[in-house]
Amino acid sequence: MKFAGALKVGRALPERLVELVRLRIAFFNQCRSCMAIRYRDALDDGLDEALVCSLERPQEAENLSDAEKAAIRFGELMATDHLAIGDAHYAELRRHFSESEIVELGMTCAFFVGFGRLAATWHMVEELPEAFQHAETIAPWGQASIEVR
Repeated sequence: MKFAGALKVGRALPERLVELVRLRIAFFNQCRSCMAIRYRDALDDGLDEALVCSLERPQEAENLSDAEKAAIRFGELMATDHLAIGDAHYAELRRHFSESEIVELGMTCAFFVGFGRLAATWHMVEELPEAFQHAETIAPWGQASIEVR
């Protein structure tokens, strides 16, 4: 948890963007607790359930910025096919982010992928909204959520 805290201290990336990436990765990890949680700092930075619903088809969403779409795509690939990430993906990220922000995004995605997969194996669902407890495959969009400070 100290590592997660260290990623957050001095974060350069917007909280809204980080939360969108986290939730999209959580879908691929099928981490129920990760999908149910909405962090207060991201909500304060403009995250709402309409944006979360955009994660179903993020590249088609009109309410996501090009920077958010690029970061979400990078997160998707980190979660599903990391070896497919190449020069073109990094060139696209460089259109929107500094080198240090790209490193921050990469480290953050690595944490989300790894911790989310571990958390999914723990199947911590007892305190989650009903929709997250029993369905075989779930998504963070269109479900009740839990706000965390």
